[in-house]
Amino acid sequence: MLRRLLTAAFLFPALHAQPPCGAEPGFSYPAVGAPPAVRVWTLPGSNGGAPACAGWAPAESATVVRVAARFRFEGAAEDLRRRIGAVSATAGLLYWSSSDRKWQPLIVKAEALTAARGARRADFSPAEIAAGRALFFSQEDNRFGAAVYRMRIREASESALALDMENCTPLKLFTLQIFGPGEVQSVYSLKKEVPGVWQYYAVTRTAGKAGALLAGREGSAINRAVALYRYLAGIPADLEPPAAR
Repeated sequence: MLRRLLTAAFLFPALHAQPPCGAEPGFSYPAVGAPPAVRVWTLPGSNGGAPACAGWAPAESATVVRVAARFRFEGAAEDLRRRIGAVSATAGLLYWSSSDRKWQPLIVKAEALTAARGARRADFSPAEIAAGRALFFSQEDNRFGAAVYRMRIREASESALALDMENCTPLKLFTLQIFGPGEVQSVYSLKKEVPGVWQYYAVTRTAGKAGALLAGREGSAINRAVALYRYLAGIPADLEPPAAR
């Protein structure tokens, strides 16, 4: 096992991480199969240093989480598009809650929709994960309840997938609105490095008056972001150890 890990590190050394548009100095991909590299911070009055092409307006405050990883995947790009389109399969996805000190569901329920205010429908097919498409789904978070999200496909080829997401409806904690429409945003990029190895890069921002809500809860913010990476990479969500305790 040790020899295989050392060989992988030698053949696939750390690379400079590339967001969907533009470079980010000082942030590199880890070795293939190693835990993802994660950064999280809170900034007032800033877009959090997000990729310029994300088009995110400056926010009153923002908590930003960035994840970079390299994972082995022998399937075709179509198989990754199938995972992205399988919205309902994310229900029950586990993450380690640093505050509750246990594994628990991150997403309680998820359904594909025909439109932003449309009806429930079957999961999106790989063919629907196509450049230029805007797809909508509902998702119930274990902390902030249900909301409708828009997923916009930027690129979908045999060697690259890029998409962004944002909430179309508010997220609430009990009856109190925590995030307004467009205040929970993400950009994802997956690129084939060589056959059998893909790069993963994601940036998520929670902004607005409650944008700093995750300040002091960086562990859970990291584990939430890593849970989604593990889902796309085909890694068990509750694989020990969690990204952050």
